[in-house]
Amino acid sequence: MQNLRVLPTLIVGLAGAVIGSFSMMLYASTHFAGVAGPGNTPPSVNAAPMLTAGDDQSRIVSAVKRVAPSVVAINVTVNGQQVVPLDPFAQFFGQQGPERVQRFRARASGSGFVYSRTGDGGMIVTNAHVVRPPSGSSVSSIQVVFQNGDRVPGHVFASNIGADLALVKVDNYTKVPPPVEIADSSKLEAGQWAIAIGEPFELKQSVSLGVVSGFNRDETIGNDTGGSEIDFKGLLQTSAPINPGNSGGPLIDVEGRVIGVNQSTANPQAGAQGIGFAIPANTVREQVALLEKDPGVHQGTNTGFIGAALETVTPDLGVQLNYKGKGVAVAQVVSGGPADQAGMQPGDVIQKVNGQDVTTNDEVVKAIKATKPGETINMEVWSAGIKKLVTIKVQERPADVGVTLPQQPSDQDPNQQQP
Repeated sequence: MQNLRVLPTLIVGLAGAVIGSFSMMLYASTHFAGVAGPGNTPPSVNAAPMLTAGDDQSRIVSAVKRVAPSVVAINVTVNGQQVVPLDPFAQFFGQQGPERVQRFRARASGSGFVYSRTGDGGMIVTNAHVVRPPSGSSVSSIQVVFQNGDRVPGHVFASNIGADLALVKVDNYTKVPPPVEIADSSKLEAGQWAIAIGEPFELKQSVSLGVVSGFNRDETIGNDTGGSEIDFKGLLQTSAPINPGNSGGPLIDVEGRVIGVNQSTANPQAGAQGIGFAIPANTVREQVALLEKDPGVHQGTNTGFIGAALETVTPDLGVQLNYKGKGVAVAQVVSGGPADQAGMQPGDVIQKVNGQDVTTNDEVVKAIKATKPGETINMEVWSAGIKKLVTIKVQERPADVGVTLPQQPSDQDPNQQQP
């Protein structure tokens, strides 16, 4: 009797096992089709997956986790010379004491991100001003610090000072993280999230959050050469704080794609708050392609230049020039520059540009910048009582030409510009 009771139990257990095995096989066939096995390819190892749904905070965190391993710190060691007084107390009493030249070594820090992998290393994108030494000094070494703590020597492969972009190459390092994805910055909209990531002073994963707040901004930004400034065109404006040392790091969207390269912050002394600037991703893509083909240091700005300091004619200036009327006076001419070669002289007054009346220096500067290097611009000029037509072949503006002139007497226009 006992055996007869066990038999139904065994039959029921066997049927359950068969049904369970079939269910597991069915589940595995629909949920694990991509695992390694006969006829299957092993799954590839990529960057952290992105969240495609969920709240904004979760997507922002996910985007940072995805990109952060590819963000690096860049340490630059600079050697130079400086003039120091032998008697440091003399200056407190308004005296000019003896001086001597003293060597110095300094360190600068910035950020960057992996743009591509090479056979034995990789290319890092950063700002040109991060790896460019101040005037009168030279870079003795560049060190790239990865998120895992590895410190790898690097060197400037190519840079464009006018575009403020550089490629730093690391060699003999096989652990370069995955390159970041570059977005199409032409599709950006005002108000969308913008996340600035950097490694200021090697602080791991420094992250700030804001929004895209403007496009095609033209800004004059001082560089590290001690006195000159560079005009940058077409910048992306963001409210994401760009902290010291964040220069060269990526500005990303919530999908973890680079929408720009962090460059600078508006001068807070001028009352600007929460205004940062980045080089748009499409400009980065275009400039990096050029740098990869042509290593070395480039100065180009792709901005028109005629080599003349201009000043809006005021009644007082008109009296000095013995000129009645409106126009834009030529205050200075760069020797050997395009304006000089065309015969333009200090004291000339520009009345028309390409047939259009001009009354302010801003109008003339805008027309010059809108003219591509190599093209010509026509100006109707009043010169010592004689009207003449001057045709100038516009050159590319050198990156090191300052837009501000040496200090002028107080009756000069403080807004003189040198296009």
